[in-house]
Amino acid sequence: MKLNTFTLIILTGFLSACSAANHTEVIAGPDTITPLHQDGERQGRYHNLYPGEKTYPVSCEDDCYPSNPNLQCELESENCQYRAQQAIPQLNTGFTVRWLGHAGFMIKTPNGQQVVFDPVKEQFDSPVDLAFRLASGFYRQPGDWLTDSELTNLDAVMYSHLHYDHFNKADIEEIGNKPRYLTPLGMADNFPTGGFYISEMAWYAKTTIDDLNIHAVPAHHFSSRVLVPFIYEDHDKDLWNGWLLEQNGKTLFFAGDTGYSQHFSDIGQKFGEIDICLMPIASYYHEEDGDWYRYVHTTPEDALSAAQDLNCKVMIPWGYGNSSWKMGDHSSHSALLRLLHMYNKIESPTPLYILNEGESVAL
Repeated sequence: MKLNTFTLIILTGFLSACSAANHTEVIAGPDTITPLHQDGERQGRYHNLYPGEKTYPVSCEDDCYPSNPNLQCELESENCQYRAQQAIPQLNTGFTVRWLGHAGFMIKTPNGQQVVFDPVKEQFDSPVDLAFRLASGFYRQPGDWLTDSELTNLDAVMYSHLHYDHFNKADIEEIGNKPRYLTPLGMADNFPTGGFYISEMAWYAKTTIDDLNIHAVPAHHFSSRVLVPFIYEDHDKDLWNGWLLEQNGKTLFFAGDTGYSQHFSDIGQKFGEIDICLMPIASYYHEEDGDWYRYVHTTPEDALSAAQDLNCKVMIPWGYGNSSWKMGDHSSHSALLRLLHMYNKIESPTPLYILNEGESVAL
């Protein structure tokens, strides 16, 4: 088959873009934290700020998942929609938050920037995708996704860590190399090649996109890429982050995957009141290894405690839902049922706003 000149030009440009080297910078400084083991068998690997045994402010002990009339489900706590009449907190931040499902969020900032947290369109990168389907027979329903206009006009993509349900190479290739990518330390070598601009950031590092301030903040989690959550050679080779956006004196916090620890109080003390907190509430339950799951994932009541530590003006939960992976959960919406139950039981002072996948709210 003979290719015309125009086709050859297009193919050449496409292949050049795919093979273009990535540009990576590391952002750290005298006030940042790089939590590396300095000696022993873990030397050079990252660690949490507050390791060791933990105590929790409150724990649900029994009847943790009562039904709620505002959650309408096709089956018992499966395939649900939250249908309450909710008062939107009048914070006047200028931030608009759209939940894509699981940990993915599309954020429009007060001054018009568009950024996204942990976008994962469908399930996992290969080969884990195939292995997961063969082993469990489960396939995640795709969540909401970015429109063509949003893909074209993204300013930044921020990843909290490299676990498969938060970081998908196929999605990076679809998003393309126009936006800036912000990651924890060490993550850039997991990207496909294609001329991507990647900023790796230490804890408490700061960068800007125009007048949007972006802070990398600690989380209490772990890192591996081979087969989550088992330990292989790459365990804790790369760091894990939360993120805090700041513009016009207003703030939005994304916790990333995290367990409960003192790092929440540290962040609250450093930044003062936080207007909007996007908090994980799922993947904490496991019949055989519940202590470990909770150690690195917040229960709903842990998330409520963390929201108080952070001085959040409103908390938006995530991790449950029809497009969740249900890793360490009873059902797709069991975590939301527990959150609604514990919110009333402990009389939490932090306002909640509940989203279904694809919904947005201007705060």
